[in-house]
Amino acid sequence: MSKFEINNLSQLADPENNLIERPLLIIRDAVLFPHILTPLIVDRESSLKTIEAANNGDAELIVVTQHDPNQDKPSAAEIYKMGVRAVIVRHLRLPTGGANILLQGYERVDILEWVQAEPYPIARGRRVIEEVETEEISLSDKAQMRTALTLFEKCANLQAHIPEEALAAASNIVSPGWLADFITTVIDISVEQQQEILDIIDPIERLKQLSILLARELDVLELEDRIQNQVQQSVDKSQREYFLREQIKIMQSELGEAEGGLSEINDLQERLSTLTLPEEVKAKAHKELHRLADMPAMAPETSVIRTYLDWILDLPWSAVSESNFELGRAEQILDQNHYGLPRVKERILEYIAVRARIGERGKLRTPILCFVGPPGTGKTSLGYSIAEALGRKFARLSLGGIRDEAEIRGHRRTYIGAMPGRIIQTMKRVGTLNPLIMLDEIDKVGLDYRGDPTAALLEVLDPEQNYAFSDHYLDLPYDLSKVLFITTANIMDTVPAPLADRMEVIEFSGYIDEEKLAIARQFLIPRHLEEHALQPGELCFSDKAIQEIIRNYTYESGVRHLDREIGRICRKVVRRLEQGKRTPQTVSHKSLSRYLGPPKYKYQFLDREDEVGVATGLSWTAAGGDGILIEISLYPGKEKLILTGQLGNVMQESVQAALSYTRANAAKYGIEPARFDNTDVHIHVPEGATPKDGPSAGITVATAIISAFSGRKVRRDVAMTGEVTLRGRVLAVGGLRVKVIAAHRLGIQTVIIPKQNQHDLDEIPKNVRQHLNFVLASSMETVLESALI
Repeated sequence: MSKFEINNLSQLADPENNLIERPLLIIRDAVLFPHILTPLIVDRESSLKTIEAANNGDAELIVVTQHDPNQDKPSAAEIYKMGVRAVIVRHLRLPTGGANILLQGYERVDILEWVQAEPYPIARGRRVIEEVETEEISLSDKAQMRTALTLFEKCANLQAHIPEEALAAASNIVSPGWLADFITTVIDISVEQQQEILDIIDPIERLKQLSILLARELDVLELEDRIQNQVQQSVDKSQREYFLREQIKIMQSELGEAEGGLSEINDLQERLSTLTLPEEVKAKAHKELHRLADMPAMAPETSVIRTYLDWILDLPWSAVSESNFELGRAEQILDQNHYGLPRVKERILEYIAVRARIGERGKLRTPILCFVGPPGTGKTSLGYSIAEALGRKFARLSLGGIRDEAEIRGHRRTYIGAMPGRIIQTMKRVGTLNPLIMLDEIDKVGLDYRGDPTAALLEVLDPEQNYAFSDHYLDLPYDLSKVLFITTANIMDTVPAPLADRMEVIEFSGYIDEEKLAIARQFLIPRHLEEHALQPGELCFSDKAIQEIIRNYTYESGVRHLDREIGRICRKVVRRLEQGKRTPQTVSHKSLSRYLGPPKYKYQFLDREDEVGVATGLSWTAAGGDGILIEISLYPGKEKLILTGQLGNVMQESVQAALSYTRANAAKYGIEPARFDNTDVHIHVPEGATPKDGPSAGITVATAIISAFSGRKVRRDVAMTGEVTLRGRVLAVGGLRVKVIAAHRLGIQTVIIPKQNQHDLDEIPKNVRQHLNFVLASSMETVLESALI
């Protein structure tokens, strides 16, 4: 039903009683009139309740306009006194919580008082009944109606938003008051002026006031029309001048007197002719260059096309830097800059060897390497060394916190200030087709309403697709197949499986104490002595001091904190030297507290006594391996199981399995079966602020539970890891290398591991294996024989 349809529905209220009491709908920025269908969007809480109350009754309500549209909760004094009785014809709920309603106005209502304010307003008012339709209209009234129609028609001819059906509908209205109300809803006047018309009860007076408003509006519209005609004439003159300037430009070109714009186009043409571009790129560049030449210099599109051409001309399309594939040199650089890391060094040297054999132009898919390991293990710095070993340019992109797909693929040129993505920007910066690009922190890429950046990385890191990478800004295929991409991550859990499948994952496990000591001797201490302008004779560190820093002042798998502590000591020494104070030349383990304060970390796993119900487990985190204590407390109750310490769902299921195994085999371990029925079990893993999850603590929990129920103590120098089944079988777990290194760091003597993990022992450093006693367990009986006293 159109807004301009005329409806003469029967009165819904009792005609004998002019006083009505209805829910009050307060609207802003609009005025409802009788006989008019008006759509409204309602989102205010009280208004939604008003509509609901009306729908629960006869769908009638009183609609009134508030004075200040910005007022959220207007009072009785903040609304107009004249409103309209209306009926809800249609009511649609919106997904945003609001409502779309269609109201049919019937008659004016003079609001007398508010009957209710909360939860929605109810008002009492007097109906204003108009009976003009049944009376004879005088000649003066008809003349007044014709005057209003004439003014309305002139305004409609000057206002494009007034449709033709509105003129037709107005011509069919025979009531002066109705005509005034209808025209008021169609023309563009303020809410205050509309309310002024609504407040006039007398139809003829209302029509006269509307005619005054129409006359004023017509004067403004005619003035605007004259101004618009003058502007159009000025634009036509500007276009004529533009064509004349274009003719002058062509004549100057023929005479060899080119202007600055032509000179710039000639420069772009010259640059384009000297570059070796793919055919598709060359065709696109020539097309954009012709568009630029045909476009006036002051056109808004000019700068957009010029910037686009600059990007095409600045990108490397065929330039390749010369790589160095000398194996001996590459191995020397990698060993000189990094200690250990045999797997990754071996993989890089294999790639260099194959590339040296087939040549730079040979068909070899460039590997996509992903370095995964704890912070401070040298993942990023190794990227610099690989680039140096290969003789390639190096660029690093930090992906941490990126949530917009356009960061990778760029924005389309239709957007203001559009730019290519980070990949294309990096290629322009390095200026070669075969750089080494390190994508740092790929596990910290997020996603939101702007898209998923990891999905855009699928094309970048897929050797089957990246030879024709498509950036939204360039809209041209770009070859990334020669780029050596290396990504880094702390954990792979947050990396989507399709993206992880495209990368060759190389794990960086944590360093053992001996490796950290060697790194400090070979790399960290010499660098800090040089940075702080210290001579080797002015400061040196004893091995015991470095070991003390590693064990009691750092708690990490990498060497980042160790590096900071060494730098801290160097700064204190430099300060004392500059102040003329005596400073010991050698930092010993006894003098560490003078420089670094008391020890920050103390391993409590071996300081405690053998206890009942307390077992030591091994865990793997993003920061490397660590030890955890599983504590069991039993007290009278009703078979209640309490779990504390931020345990994840998988770990909670492991606890349930361990408890079920204990109950099923209670007699085997000397436990009275009936004891479970009247005992509550509380399992706690200390450091409750740190979330813990995974199945590898299964045998540790089972050992602690059996110890608690049987009263047998658990050896404090035994640590274990492994998943347990309901039948007592011990299953394999992951991260064994970092867990065993953590056990060695904590001073553990015996490590119980699943027998299925026996092949993983080859990855553990030899000197670590020599200091530990490994127990290969396939069942809980083997675990308990080594763990319980």
